[in-house]
Amino acid sequence: MAEVTLTICTTCRRGEVTDPEAPRPGARMLAALQDADLPEGVAVRGVECLSACTRGCSMVLSGGDARWSYIYGDLDPDEHVPDILTGAAAYAATTDGLVPWRERPVVFRKQSIARIPPAPVAAPSTPPSLSKD
Repeated sequence: MAEVTLTICTTCRRGEVTDPEAPRPGARMLAALQDADLPEGVAVRGVECLSACTRGCSMVLSGGDARWSYIYGDLDPDEHVPDILTGAAAYAATTDGLVPWRERPVVFRKQSIARIPPAPVAAPSTPPSLSKD
């Protein structure tokens, strides 16, 4: 089974005015997930911007060529880490990323920004003919 990745926006502010020296809420969420017991097959990484600034904190849940990917927003690093871990475990248990709606944590049901299908498998291309007919 392909590895699942939680990608966390580290620059998210959640609309908060923060001390420029203090860690932003997105960085705090990344740190909380890095300190947590991640479900088997789940990795976490941080990126500097997911361009979901009005919906911060935001994250992407993705994994492999066959799974759908999800973007979630309005996450709170002080409240939602357990729900993120539960949702990531359910997602990791699938082959296609489609967790039945009622089996998702409420935060994943209510705060989804987008669902992205797996990239299509490209058909082998036929090189153009080199002959001059």
